[in-house]
Amino acid sequence: MAGTAGPGTGPGAAGGDGDDSLYPIAVLIDELRNEDVQLRLNSIKKLSTIALALGVERTRTELLPFLTDTIYDEDEVLLALAEQLGNFTGLVGGPDFAHCLLPPLESLATVEETVVRDKAVESLRQISQEHTPNALEAHFVPLVKRLASGDWFTSRTSACGLFSVCYPRASDAVRAEIRQHFRSLCSDDTPMVRRAAASKLGEFAKVLELDSVKSEIVPLFTNLASDEQDSVRLLAVEACVSIAQLLSQEDLEALVMPTLRQAAEDKSWRVRYMVADKFSELQKAVGPKITLNDLIPAFQNLLKDCEAEVRAAAAHKVKELCENLPTEGRETIIMSQILPYIKELVSDTNQHVKSALASVIMGLSTILGKENTIEHLLPLFLAQLKDECPEVRLNIISNLDCVNEVIGIRQLSQSLLPAIVELAEDAKWRVRLAIIEYMPLLAGQLALSEACGQEITTKHMLPVVLKMAGDQVANVRFNVAKSLQKIGPVLNTDALREEVKPVLQKLGQDEDVDVKYFAQEAISVVAQRLRKPDFPAKDSEEPSAPGADKNHFLRARGPEEDPGKVQREHAARAASEEAVEMARFRGTDVAKGPAYQLHVNPRDTLAQLEIADLVHFSQSRD
Repeated sequence: MAGTAGPGTGPGAAGGDGDDSLYPIAVLIDELRNEDVQLRLNSIKKLSTIALALGVERTRTELLPFLTDTIYDEDEVLLALAEQLGNFTGLVGGPDFAHCLLPPLESLATVEETVVRDKAVESLRQISQEHTPNALEAHFVPLVKRLASGDWFTSRTSACGLFSVCYPRASDAVRAEIRQHFRSLCSDDTPMVRRAAASKLGEFAKVLELDSVKSEIVPLFTNLASDEQDSVRLLAVEACVSIAQLLSQEDLEALVMPTLRQAAEDKSWRVRYMVADKFSELQKAVGPKITLNDLIPAFQNLLKDCEAEVRAAAAHKVKELCENLPTEGRETIIMSQILPYIKELVSDTNQHVKSALASVIMGLSTILGKENTIEHLLPLFLAQLKDECPEVRLNIISNLDCVNEVIGIRQLSQSLLPAIVELAEDAKWRVRLAIIEYMPLLAGQLALSEACGQEITTKHMLPVVLKMAGDQVANVRFNVAKSLQKIGPVLNTDALREEVKPVLQKLGQDEDVDVKYFAQEAISVVAQRLRKPDFPAKDSEEPSAPGADKNHFLRARGPEEDPGKVQREHAARAASEEAVEMARFRGTDVAKGPAYQLHVNPRDTLAQLEIADLVHFSQSRD
């Protein structure tokens, strides 16, 4: 195959061997026939450039026929071709000539590889919108009919995705034919075709007249929902959402609900899983009355399903179900009909079920209020915080902000800290990373430091953070720096100097750029904390002289300095002192010699005060 064609041997060769304008198409032919797949793929990706070089007429008469005749290539090449053709309308002369793109795409819609067929259908759907109504009936609808009646199941599956785009603009007579073809595909002998029809049933129903929905689509839905193949039945559940949105409550109860109840109790767990997965959408589609009468009992059964996958899918929908219930009587419904089943899932034997519940259960606190949360939900939260599965504990901690809004942190603090310690020592680095990333948020959203107090923060939280400073994962290390920045203001000066300072110095020299950056950020905050002169005298064994600065890091003033100037010069020194302290933390040469000694010219005090205000160092003045 390779290199069998050259200039003057491909489409358009009638122009003569010396016609340079044929060279691009000749190159394309050479590359398309090359044994190297990558060269063929590259040539397909250049189709728009070659089409521009050829012009619209030669693209229609030479390039497209050539592409149609050579649909035999590797799947990745065909996939690229199907994608390119979807944007080719302008290159063939505009909407009046869009039908020229149909032959190659029709061929691509019949190939064996599913992703190629799907891409071809996607391009056909796009091109259908560019057809005029007359061109649609003259060219596009016949294509759909040919695919729908093709010998191979591949063409019939592709046809299922094209009915909804041509139906709205077709005439009444053509619409009747389209509906007939769709009905035939819904009862096709091949399961793959019925599956494709079921997946497009809801989409097709949305473009049909209401009478046709009730007389034709609903019976098709009922048949597909009782198909012998569970892969067909589960797709019918998805279609139910679209169909339910189109019908009145009376029609819903009579035409759809018997089938939906049957699906919720289907013998195949995959069908029940689909019902659970689509439950919130079904709930919105059928309305509150049917939800209370039919969906709540169905949901209870799904929460206690024998298959863990079904229970997990239902557990994921607990919060959404409760939020979508009518406000009036919602609390009573949840407490009496949902909560008892939730309590059982907290101790489920499957960790995926418990994890799914843990990711949403905290959201119930805002729905049920403070009293119900404390009495009924809090014991469940605490049980999940002690669960043997790290993901369950992590999901609870990651959603504590919901509970904090309702009851605050004081009732959780004693149980929360042991869970943090355990998660911070987990063998999986992603768990360690998640907990260290969340610790600054804990400090903020829960007012955790104040609730626990300085002693608990120093004894329990600080060791956890410091221990992770040597973690091999850089993301963990820089989150250590961020956490130290958050809890630093709560710690005493001894802990800052003796424990936090060495760790930040080490992180400030880390090989990772992000770690160094966040360490320097933390150093700045902690240095400012240490510089504040409002600490008790216990930080120094000797009492300060009247007017003396209590900051440990400032040099002692000489006898020539006037003590009365201290307050006037305090703000002016603030910026310089912070720089000195940051230098000491970083271990630079500035902190090693007399260069860091501060000398203030009283004449410059006013200017320095103004500068200090501008750079916001005045906030540290007492």
